[in-house]
Amino acid sequence: MNPRSATLFHFTKDVGTLHKILENGFWPRYCMEDVSWLGYPEFSFVSYPMVCFCDIPLSRIKSHQDFYGDFGLGMEKSWAIKNGLNPIAYVNPKNALVDHYQEMSQIADNFSDQEDAEKLRASLRYLLAFAKPLEGSMYVDEMLREKAFYHESEWRYVPKHSQVIDHLNFETHSDADHLADHNYKTKQNCMLKFEAEDIKYIFVKDDSFIPGIVDFIGSKLIDFSEENKKILYTRIISLESLGKDI
Repeated sequence: MNPRSATLFHFTKDVGTLHKILENGFWPRYCMEDVSWLGYPEFSFVSYPMVCFCDIPLSRIKSHQDFYGDFGLGMEKSWAIKNGLNPIAYVNPKNALVDHYQEMSQIADNFSDQEDAEKLRASLRYLLAFAKPLEGSMYVDEMLREKAFYHESEWRYVPKHSQVIDHLNFETHSDADHLADHNYKTKQNCMLKFEAEDIKYIFVKDDSFIPGIVDFIGSKLIDFSEENKKILYTRIISLESLGKDI
């Protein structure tokens, strides 16, 4: 069995969100990340704009589906590479990598030129947006849950745009109005688009959702040709049926 797939998977909890992704692309939203491994007691979470995917074989999809949702897409890895997605780095908190991250932050704090200091901090924040502890805590539906992150083999899209702030602190993320404003800016400037041929799988919870997704593709995806819509119909898979065979 291959430890990796030729496909990257993204799951969500409801069919409405799947519809929006098919119609508009992936929307990078600010996601709270556990950074307690950095060793700064004054903050344990930072929020970065991102879209996340996992690089695991279909035989391991069930546990990922159970945690993130019963609807999703499988995307060609070549599409991910073309669009600048990257695997994240999993950090052992006892490794010297942590010391080097801290050292970069201290160097920035000691710069006399504040413009150069902020450039270094921005670079460090971007590196940290692609780093995660082997295991830690994450917010799911506003509940803090423990997770073994390393098992997910995660890839990320982290946009960079002049109108988009590269991170939010815990307080700003926790303010619903501020969070909505910042997420709106990523929607306006940083949507992650794809073509029909980039999609390998369209996952729905069970067979009862298949007619609805067929109707949605046929009536709502006006930017896709009829030939491409026919291809997308063949990509639809019931996770309930798939689970019986793997």
